[in-house]
Amino acid sequence: MVGGTRSIIALLAYHDPAAMHDFLVDAFQLGAGTVDRDGEGRAVHAEVHASDGSVLYLHRHAPEAGLVSPREAAASTGGVMVLVDDIDAHHRHAQQRGVRIEYPPTDQDYGFREYGARDPEGGRWYFAKPI
Repeated sequence: MVGGTRSIIALLAYHDPAAMHDFLVDAFQLGAGTVDRDGEGRAVHAEVHASDGSVLYLHRHAPEAGLVSPREAAASTGGVMVLVDDIDAHHRHAQQRGVRIEYPPTDQDYGFREYGARDPEGGRWYFAKPI
């Protein structure tokens, strides 16, 4: 691999990165990271992570930089897939937190048991476990 790629950090845009941080930690059980604020106290960046060290950056909604919340998009170009140890328990936890579930845990032909969900701003999330 040219350049020695080591890891990927995804960046997602939201109107309220701090609220999204708290939602992802509570509902989807991601690890809490930092929440950075500007001089007026507005959250401009937050981070959540998985137990393997993977990180998601949550950036403020910034149309001037071409970064918009899923709430503004008429369609989705993708989503985030997170591998979990117990897909059914994870799904139950998300349901108990009132998460909008798109489809329940389902065995897929491509070798994963997964479910789909939406975050409060409409972002697509997929949680999966290899079969």
